[in-house]
Amino acid sequence: MNKSLYAAVVVLAAFLAGCGDKKDAPLNKAQAAAKPAPRDPQVVQLTPDLAALVKTGSLADAEVTDTLRIAGRLEVNGYRTARIGAPVTGRITDIKAVLGQEVRHGEMLANLSSQELTAAQLAFLKAHSAEQLNFRSAERAQLLLSADVIGSAELQRRQNELAVSRAEKRAAADQLRVLGLASGSIERLEKSGAIIAVAPIDTTQSGVVIERKIALGQVVQPSDILFVVSDLSSIWAGADIPEQEAADARRGQKVEIEIPALEGAKRTGKIVYVADVVNPETRTVRVSVDLDNPERKLKPGMLITMLIDGRSAKRQVVPAAAVVREADADHLFVETAPNTVRLTRVKLGVERGGMRPVLDKLPDNTRIVLDGGFHLNNERQRRNLDSAAQGKPS
Repeated sequence: MNKSLYAAVVVLAAFLAGCGDKKDAPLNKAQAAAKPAPRDPQVVQLTPDLAALVKTGSLADAEVTDTLRIAGRLEVNGYRTARIGAPVTGRITDIKAVLGQEVRHGEMLANLSSQELTAAQLAFLKAHSAEQLNFRSAERAQLLLSADVIGSAELQRRQNELAVSRAEKRAAADQLRVLGLASGSIERLEKSGAIIAVAPIDTTQSGVVIERKIALGQVVQPSDILFVVSDLSSIWAGADIPEQEAADARRGQKVEIEIPALEGAKRTGKIVYVADVVNPETRTVRVSVDLDNPERKLKPGMLITMLIDGRSAKRQVVPAAAVVREADADHLFVETAPNTVRLTRVKLGVERGGMRPVLDKLPDNTRIVLDGGFHLNNERQRRNLDSAAQGKPS
């Protein structure tokens, strides 16, 4: 190859290399501006068809009562629950009641044998016998005084002995009542003189046996709790309110109770108890709410959320129909331009009367989709799925 031909080949190679560099060079600013930007997946353009399905408008202001949400649990009604023990020390000889049984006031739950009760009956019989003896003695003294056989001093002595014996008999009868013997049983003991071998353990409250803590042959003391009986037609919801919010809870105030175990069902009740002291360990105040439970669907121990009305303030509110639930959060479609809305995450309060307060205030001139957000969100999701299927950036 001669020198002139070699030079021509070198020039041609350099030219081709320069052309390749220009082809692969980055786009200039004008070319980059012409390339379409990725579409925002949260934005929806309101076509005439979509606009006919929705209603837009400005945010409204309203007086909103703040709601305290306090976790708690259901409890037995403290005013309708009885903890029943043994009237005397003794050994359990018979058990009548079982868990879940409905009992009436005065119904026997169990029997026990007690030496203490036997001794108290013997003391009553002795007092009764002494009272009868002194009564006859006073009657004879009255006849003898009439016959001028004895003086009035002797009559007075015998009448005093009768009064003492009657007082001792009344005391012995009262002791039997304290030990759990009914008045009818005491009358039968007085007439027949037959000592009752066992003492009944009777319920002092109508309701359901929810606890049973005894076994046959067990020796029990009066301080032991053997049965717990509660009227479950009324039940309490209890919660501990932070001391800073305790002033918002007042006796007689109506509150709402959410019960997750019953598919989020809500019940309304009245506050029947607000503690007068603060728990020094938790810095909370105990509050109890009375709930009707005629069907007994509410069970003690169920977890609840207590909703208590707090202080009132003016806030932005939105209709509940405007709220879109997405990714376990609340959203609104906010107007960003004419016929253009964007799904925007917001923080909202509890619904009251079909409205929900906006906790993080939005600009006053904000316009939102008031109704039909569900249809818009379906359309937004459909378009995003179509874009993904076509391989286009969303």
